[in-house]
Amino acid sequence: MTLRRVLAALRFLLGAVTLTAVGIQLGIHISHGFNVLNFFSYFTNLSNIFAACVLLVESVLAWRGRELGPLWQLARCASVVSMALVGIVFSALLRDVDLGSLLPWINTWLHYVMPVVVVLDWLVQSPRLPIAFRRLSLVLLLPVVYLAYSLVRGAAINWYAYPFLNPANGGYGTVALTCVLIAVAFLAVSAVLVVAGNKLRPLIAPTAVSGSVPAGR
Repeated sequence: MTLRRVLAALRFLLGAVTLTAVGIQLGIHISHGFNVLNFFSYFTNLSNIFAACVLLVESVLAWRGRELGPLWQLARCASVVSMALVGIVFSALLRDVDLGSLLPWINTWLHYVMPVVVVLDWLVQSPRLPIAFRRLSLVLLLPVVYLAYSLVRGAAINWYAYPFLNPANGGYGTVALTCVLIAVAFLAVSAVLVVAGNKLRPLIAPTAVSGSVPAGR
């Protein structure tokens, strides 16, 4: 088996295990009578599903020796940044929080393993087409939309996915400050990963590229 197909197989395995882990935890969540929409209101679950789908698409592309254009690479970058933030925020703010029915191995996989391997995948197999810095605002839309959704829904039903989003813990001033810090961290991590992706060369060069017009720097 060639190195390209080894990479494809690894990406497929990582994506499949992640979706399986999320599916198992969803089943446990439902069996305990919890709200399904609450399950999909956790940034961890959304980010892991997003990253897993990206990995599965990338596995097919790697198997075929292809790479999609700038918009896809921007989406891939967004998934990598999201997973990096999942690892950072969990380690910094949520490591000691009661995780309820979350299985230990799923916790480890979603919060530690996937953030590391997704970032490594980006660094090892960086996109051949550069990503423009002006497009980072599109990546920032993800946390902004998520935070807005979480705060509006949380106020409506009095339930928040994370304690640092709950105004009962220090008021809206504390929540606003936390949201700003997370947004800044998201933008900073995005910038670092874009620089790395633009500077590094992919371990395995694709044999064909769709959408070959560079996005500019």
